[in-house]
Formats: sequence, C-alpha cells, structure tokens
Amino acid sequence: MRHDDLTQIRKLPLFSKMSDAHFASLMKAALFQRFPEQVILIEEGHRPDFLHVVVEGSVELFARHRGRETTIEIIAPVMTFILAAVAQDDVYLKSARTLTPARILLIPAQAVRDMIGRDAAFAHAMISELALRYRGIVRALKNEKLRSGSERLANWILRTSREQENSNTIELGYEKRTLASRLGMAPENLSRALLQLAKHGVASRGRKIEITNRKALTSFASPDPLLDS
Repeated sequence: MRHDDLTQIRKLPLFSKMSDAHFASLMKAALFQRFPEQVILIEEGHRPDFLHVVVEGSVELFARHRGRETTIEIIAPVMTFILAAVAQDDVYLKSARTLTPARILLIPAQAVRDMIGRDAAFAHAMISELALRYRGIVRALKNEKLRSGSERLANWILRTSREQENSNTIELGYEKRTLASRLGMAPENLSRALLQLAKHGVASRGRKIEITNRKALTSFASPDPLLDS
C-alpha cells in the first residue's frame, strides 16, 4: 500500500485518533482494488464483507424496488461506505456501483468490528460518524419534503460550489439523470428546474453548470443550516 494512500486514510476522522499500532493492524488486513465504471460493488440485502473507502473516483449508492430505482448518495474521495451495516453485521439497505473508474480500499468487516472493542478512540470515532450520517439523512429528508425541486437544485449548486472552493463552474462527473435521481426528481423536472434557475443566476450546458449571479442564486435558494450541512 502506498504511503500517500495511508496518509489520506489516516486523516479520515474514523481513523485519525486510533493508535498507530491498531491502525497498522487494520491496514495490514486491508487491500486496494481498482474498478472500472458501472461495476456493482455491493447489493442491498447482502451482508457486508468489507468496509469500503473510496480513494479515487466516485461511487453511487442506490436502491431498487418493483422496477424503480433511485440514487441515494454520491460518494467522493476520501470517504467510507456503508459503516452502519458493517458495525451491526446486518444486511445492506443500499447498493453501490462505480460512477467512474475508482480505486477503493477494502477493510474486512470483522476486523472493523473487532477493533471497536480494542481501540476506544476508534469506537468513539465510529459513534461520531454514525451520528453525522444520521443527521445527514434527516437533513436530506427535510430538504426533499420542504423544498421544491428548483430549490433543492439551487442549494445543491451552492453546496457543490463551496466544496469546490467557491468555483462558479461545476463539472458533473456523471449524467444529469443521476443528479436528478439524487435530488428526488425526474430528468425532465431537472431540465425544467435548470430553466427556472436561469432567471436566478444559473447557466447550464451539457454536464457543465455555471453560477452567473451568486447573489441572485443565494437569494432564491435561501440556504438554511437546519437543512443544509
């Protein structure tokens, strides 16, 4: 395993405060794998064999029911998934597939569970991460139920811009229909929302979304810390 990879993973809140010896032990049991795009990594209803850490590329978490499918989350580097199923040794409630070619660290699920009892800092970090994920789910639920599609899209644009150092240009690394599903919208509704946002400082072409008037977009989006992380 490359030193740079270990450094990135060590910085994750889940691993940052555990002892050096315990971190080394956990990484010794882990392995890196490269995957092309559109590879199914895990399937809902199956029990976890590994905790996954996305180091390069992006991964889509999604679910299916009676022929319908929805995107739940897009995982970007460097981030773990799905911790709750690993901690509980319970079935996945979501599936995952690569959106782009990806490099992923696989940590055996049993090794993760064993480490909970061996390293108090790791156990505390796991509780904190699970709590953060839960609060994220509550915010996402409120966002979907309390905002229109255009408002959800506007806030997603502002949040993504902040994550990209306030860049005014957002390049989607996946198709717009995936973004629509992530925001709880049909693709045609996303197109209509983009047209509506043209009046509020947004331009769109292909996979590129540009903020042309941040003040106008912020006024329309009305971000709220109780809904937006």
